Amino acid sequence: MNDQQPKTTHFGFRDVPVADKQKLVGQVFTSVASSYDLMNDLMSFGIHRLWKRHFVAVSGVRRGDRVLDLAGGTGDIAALLKPVVGAEGEIIVGDINAAMLGVGRDRMTDRGLVSGLRWTQLNAECLPFPDNSFDAVTMAFGLRNVTDKDKALADICRVLKPGGRTLVLEFSRVQSELFSKLYDFHSFKVLPKLGQLFAGDADSYQYLAESIRKHPDQQTLKGMMERAGFGRVDVRNLSNGIVAIHRGYKF
Repeated sequence: MNDQQPKTTHFGFRDVPVADKQKLVGQVFTSVASSYDLMNDLMSFGIHRLWKRHFVAVSGVRRGDRVLDLAGGTGDIAALLKPVVGAEGEIIVGDINAAMLGVGRDRMTDRGLVSGLRWTQLNAECLPFPDNSFDAVTMAFGLRNVTDKDKALADICRVLKPGGRTLVLEFSRVQSELFSKLYDFHSFKVLPKLGQLFAGDADSYQYLAESIRKHPDQQTLKGMMERAGFGRVDVRNLSNGIVAIHRGYKF
């Protein structure tokens, strides 16, 4: 008789079987795909666009680079990276969610951004690329939704070329105690109501607020990246730590 309990992980503040998390997260992002920009505006007070621009500006990506943008379904980061890598470069946009990829691909096509872009449905924990394939890997607002973050970080390191770098932009731990209380009020009292009002979906917005609180803080994530094989890992807080940029190199 097997008395072992199934392994669990967090889905927001709930504990769920590990095998169920990917499906549950998928349902959330399928639900919010068409209103994803609105979601980010509501969650970040509208400044996620500035964070993303700064993220790309400090990425060190250069003309001709081959870049993998994970959790990039809506194409926001790819659109910013495209003029940086130029016609000689290539950006592969990877996302586990088909609905998000569809939204991003349609949006980029409408803007005339087609060449040098590839769209791939994938799982960040087992990337379908050979070792040493990319000059840079970026991931904006996606790592907190990955079930096995250690596995994903290790595989990101594997597909990077020696000397390549990864950059993770993610909601993190607010540094000011007073501001943290205001932020919690916005996240748990205001955000779900706005989600219901503007997107007809309070539950998904509640999950997204909870997922931020369960995500590793700045120093914990730095340690996870170092254990995954990255060197010279640095952390840059933006907006008092509402979000942070983690950058690490493969040597």
